[in-house]
Amino acid sequence: MAAIADHEETQKLGAVLLAALKALADAGEAEQACRLAGRACVALRWEDGRQWRRFNALLHRLAPRTGPVGTTREAPG
Repeated sequence: MAAIADHEETQKLGAVLLAALKALADAGEAEQACRLAGRACVALRWEDGRQWRRFNALLHRLAPRTGPVGTTREAPG
């Protein structure tokens, strides 16, 4: 029974993190949101395929909002 409760809590936490990453991207930080979504994908890949797919989908939706691969944005200042 504990495993089911843990899974439900993990699903809830994943939903919160997805919402936060979407908000980060909407605030003009799509690059950072993609990096964090990628890290979540790595962490979830072999442990929770359903959650992995959700973060992978977000990563692919946000990718067009970032710069070319291999470049970094200059820090404001």
